[in-house]
Amino acid sequence: MKRWICAFLIFLVLAAPQQIYAVALSAECAALYDPLTETFLYEKNAGERRPMASTTKIMTALVALERYDPAQTVVIRPEWVGIEGSSMYLRAGEEVTVSDLLYGLMLQSGNDAAVALAGILSGNGEDFVALMNRRAAELGLADTSFTNPNGLDDAAHYTTAADLAVLAAAAMENEAFQTIVRTQSIQAAGRFMKNHNKLLALYPDACGIKTGYTRRSGRCLASAACREGRMLIAVTLAAPDDWNDHIALYEEAFSGLTRQALLQAGHLASVPAVSGTGERCGLYIREGFEMGLLAGEREKVTVTLYGPRMVYGPVQAGDRFGYAAVSLDGRELFRTEVYYEKDVQKPAADQGFWRRLLDRVMGM
Repeated sequence: MKRWICAFLIFLVLAAPQQIYAVALSAECAALYDPLTETFLYEKNAGERRPMASTTKIMTALVALERYDPAQTVVIRPEWVGIEGSSMYLRAGEEVTVSDLLYGLMLQSGNDAAVALAGILSGNGEDFVALMNRRAAELGLADTSFTNPNGLDDAAHYTTAADLAVLAAAAMENEAFQTIVRTQSIQAAGRFMKNHNKLLALYPDACGIKTGYTRRSGRCLASAACREGRMLIAVTLAAPDDWNDHIALYEEAFSGLTRQALLQAGHLASVPAVSGTGERCGLYIREGFEMGLLAGEREKVTVTLYGPRMVYGPVQAGDRFGYAAVSLDGRELFRTEVYYEKDVQKPAADQGFWRRLLDRVMGM
């Protein structure tokens, strides 16, 4: 099937990603990332290696969700309790589920939950940490290194604001992870757990992700916010005023966000109909598509029509022609079936001529 683009459809030269420069932040390092286009909208020392504290647990949770059944029951070992720092207060011999541990990890920032999740794999937390580093390599996080599952300070345990943003975006693709990190409070494992991420209460569009703090790292925060169907990821490292830093980044980016109809149900285009009369046959779609676009993105949208260059009858109204696809910056966002609007009769005379003509056009 040949691919072509109707003249009225959008097909413009792509512009460079738009940067946001008007935001003053307390953070020493920061990044604002758009997972949809895989571009950074804002960077401040975003490639500088820094300690990440408990934002480490984003990777711990992601690897655990990819390896374990959340309903799996775990008996807590003595060596998993009493871990330094924040805790969900596990007790040796207690039975909990992997899901309980994940909520304790991401809401309570339990270092004991992190050690338990790492220990489930083989009893040796080092094997789990090796998986964390392997996953980082798969995601292309060249400036990230893990030595533990909880984020306690270590010279060889570091990331960058840019790497952490990409990691957070990957984790948010996991629906179970999303459910956990947007939860403000829950009763689990006989405990009441409240999320340390106050941004969930401070900013209506916030939908995750994880806080972190040690004296060496300072305040660390990776967050996500969603508006008009668009998710952005913000990361700050060593940020005394991190809540307001993140709100400022999101408000600056979302100020240019508008919801736009990119395809409307109904008539879409028309194509030449080989029926001996020189007529054209209209095409239509049954489903439209709209989404939120950031400032400067409208000119990066393309709508491509896939199907034959010409219609050779007979076809009936409602038969499938092909499909239309909407892309942003070369990434396909949506596709829908395209149908004929009317019947096209078989040519009455010299059908061989019309077939040869169609075959020639299709072979171009």
